[in-house]
Amino acid sequence: MKAVILCAGKGTRLYPVTLTMPKPLVPVANKALLTYAIDTLRGMGATEIGLVVNSVESPIRQQLGDGIDTVGVPLTYIEQANPRGLAHAVSLCQPFIGDEPFIVYLGDNIFQDSMKALYTRFEETGAGAALALTEVHNPSAFGIAELDGDTIIRLVEKPQDPPSNLAVAGVYVFQPAIFDAIQHIKPSWRNEYEITDAIQYLLDDGKQVIPYVVDGWWIDAGKPDSIMLANQLVLEGLPYTEPDLNDPRIQGESTVSHRVILGENTQIIDSVIRGPVTIGNNVVIRDAYVGPYTAIGDNVVIESSEIEHSIVMCCCTIKNIKGRIDASLLAENATVVHTPTKPDAHRFVLAENSYVQM
Repeated sequence: MKAVILCAGKGTRLYPVTLTMPKPLVPVANKALLTYAIDTLRGMGATEIGLVVNSVESPIRQQLGDGIDTVGVPLTYIEQANPRGLAHAVSLCQPFIGDEPFIVYLGDNIFQDSMKALYTRFEETGAGAALALTEVHNPSAFGIAELDGDTIIRLVEKPQDPPSNLAVAGVYVFQPAIFDAIQHIKPSWRNEYEITDAIQYLLDDGKQVIPYVVDGWWIDAGKPDSIMLANQLVLEGLPYTEPDLNDPRIQGESTVSHRVILGENTQIIDSVIRGPVTIGNNVVIRDAYVGPYTAIGDNVVIESSEIEHSIVMCCCTIKNIKGRIDASLLAENATVVHTPTKPDAHRFVLAENSYVQM
């Protein structure tokens, strides 16, 4: 079975992090967001995955390659150089898909649900499409499905009077007929080809579209706050592990709680680590505190500072910071330091759309 992941967007809601890093490579619990999608699709039975990217030279391809050695499934890269909506992206996948059912997964989504039941139900019913839906408390902000029993009869985009609280959650299973449907739709007011319009065409053509209500949490991880929430939810799922008092990586007067993952060659020196926390390889944490829901990438140095509920990507340095760093997202190679020399002033070098709270 084949699947495609749509990950050609520019990730503007995550600027400045995504100025230099594609959003699908942003880490959640020290694992690229995209790899959660790949793991889910493999669990659903996908044996080949196409990645729709904005360039075949994308850093995604540089990092994952052909996929066999990196994520355990062959990857094909499909270029969408001029994005014109989700339906446009899906249409570009037709040569890769051929004439068989397939799964579409939006690359900035992450689910607690394994989604296996979604594809199973699609196969059992022989439907024209199946959509993952999730209950939301503010349906007027989403594309909402109207149901008649076990069948979707209409999709409504951000309705003022919602027919349900079931939002379209970003995983779809289609028969190849979706490609013909896309050929019959027109651009929306945004001048984009909307996948909801293509699905509505299937409905109007008499095709059955079935719902699957997602079990557990769903995060559209497109903004810093949602990335942080996804990181927290994934770390919450870490199994209980007893602290190893004899671990040579834990040195001096250090205290490390349960549910803490330590990478190779990492050193915890005279510090306190309270899980759930994941720490990468070759990290040095000295005279510091790392609190719950923190993910620290490889080759990071944290000294004489406190941090919790944050994501620190690889090769960052945090030193001598007064007060606690909280709910923060530090991109690769970021440096946050306090220099004790006079004048005692703040100095920033910030990218476009940066945010600083002091």
